[in-house]
Amino acid sequence: MLNEQVPATNDLPTRTVSIAEALRSAILSGNLSPGERLREMELSAWLDASRTPIRAALQALAGEGLVTHIPNRGYYVCEFSTDDIIQAYEIRSVLEGLAARRAAQRGFNHAQRVKMEDALERGDALLERGELTADDRPEYGEINNTIHEVIQDVSDSRMLKKMLRISYQVAPSSHRNVIAFDHKDVRRRHDDHHRIYEAILDRNGSRAELLMRDHAESVKISLIRSLSTRRVIDAQALGGSKNQKN
Repeated sequence: MLNEQVPATNDLPTRTVSIAEALRSAILSGNLSPGERLREMELSAWLDASRTPIRAALQALAGEGLVTHIPNRGYYVCEFSTDDIIQAYEIRSVLEGLAARRAAQRGFNHAQRVKMEDALERGDALLERGELTADDRPEYGEINNTIHEVIQDVSDSRMLKKMLRISYQVAPSSHRNVIAFDHKDVRRRHDDHHRIYEAILDRNGSRAELLMRDHAESVKISLIRSLSTRRVIDAQALGGSKNQKN
């Protein structure tokens, strides 16, 4: 259940982006559950927003694979099986490992290096606070996405990017959609980013590939653990609710 408001503005595109971010965060944090119906009137009340940007935001999230639209029924939070997620990460591991190897073989240009170092520094600054909150999730998602996008750009392979986009259709595997958000997990992942960057700078393709594949595997494990814990909590809550009724 949402309990937040989005920043007030009369600019429809800006408001749509803010609403989409609020809904994305609610889905990734589990406040909106897989399979849950997203009713425009309820979302309008929760987010203190009109239905026009709500509808536009839902359409955007459908494009990302976080929600699905069923004609004459509305929008629902997408459900992905554990097997779907595991397969997506296994594919990502191989493809992104190859991207890191190709990036090391080609090397950063000045603009790519500046963009990468800026993202790494922003991640460091976020983690130095010592505690992460739900409000930090969108920022880290953007940082994480930037780091991986730069590596893919340096790899200079349109075919590789196209194949990776297919794996991102399983929304939990997208770099922007950070679900496991424990400080310890994020710290390890960001340390991985630094090591991968150094390997690419050193033009060590084998090491860059190995580090990236290990990185994808560790993200998969922390994600599955987070989702499993969430399902146990949901099941316990459901059981408690039934007991109270009885």
